[in-house]
Amino acid sequence: MQKVTIAVIGAGEHGKRHAHAFRQVPGAELVGVYDQQADRALSLASELGTKVFASLEETLAAAKAVSIVIPTTAHAAVASAAVASGVDVLVEKPITRTVEEAEELIQAADRAGRILQVGHLERFNPGVVAAKAVTRQPLFFEIHRLGVFSPRSLDVDVVFDLMIHDLDLVLWMVGSPVREVRAVGLPVLSDKVDIANARVEFENGTVANLTASRVSTEKVRKFRYFQPHEYISIDFSRRDSLLLSVNHNGTAPGIGFRKLEASTREPLQAELESFVRCVRTRRPPLVGGREGRDALALAERVMFCIEEHAGRVHVPMTRSLGHSGEL
Repeated sequence: MQKVTIAVIGAGEHGKRHAHAFRQVPGAELVGVYDQQADRALSLASELGTKVFASLEETLAAAKAVSIVIPTTAHAAVASAAVASGVDVLVEKPITRTVEEAEELIQAADRAGRILQVGHLERFNPGVVAAKAVTRQPLFFEIHRLGVFSPRSLDVDVVFDLMIHDLDLVLWMVGSPVREVRAVGLPVLSDKVDIANARVEFENGTVANLTASRVSTEKVRKFRYFQPHEYISIDFSRRDSLLLSVNHNGTAPGIGFRKLEASTREPLQAELESFVRCVRTRRPPLVGGREGRDALALAERVMFCIEEHAGRVHVPMTRSLGHSGEL
């Protein structure tokens, strides 16, 4: 079977990971890399023994599919050029800078009959995959995604950098429209929101409490939720999940603990393999353009609530343009 020719657009740290990982994806052939910073692209290409493309146009002419790992401000323009050239697209999260850009990109991909996948990586975390299989009626979520301070993503609010991962997962697991959002956030060590808390209520009654921080003293990736008679806990760092339920097998009810069976696959590898399968089969991706748009729209609602609260308590805010975290 002929391999899918792949090019990586963006040679920053995350772009490097994509390029290296594609070399291990069955059925994929990495044909080259492109970056506006030519020296960065040359360094990565030399490392991998692949080609450096001189322009976006040359890149799109050489590949059947591309992985776009660049600042979010350029996602819409580059991804739109790709689908217009008949190229399938994997674009990093968030899908675009604005919901309006996302809508235009989705429509362009639909018209061109192109695959559009969004890089919400946590859906491919083995712990998440195992937990989703036993998810029936989640009614309450308690989520913490905390990290230590780093200068890597100071040009983007923590809602778009970290919390958006969990907003996407909650939307996926609940499957109900959002009814109400309340949120608060503060700039602490930068001029963007460094810590945020959101309460999201859905039309079906489910409530999710989410906290995201990049000014914590330790890294925490905990995702806990409750459904009738069961409690599920996901640890993103360990890539596993645990189910607690009431055990009625004995003379008296007890608590049953069960570690859910999970694969050992690396999430990025699983994501890229899924993308290549979609390119081959033309099946819709697990995280398509509409899922990426919905996560972005909810992140925008969270940011709007944060800005409203900041105005009431007289905390100055600098609204982010949106950015994938690549520097």
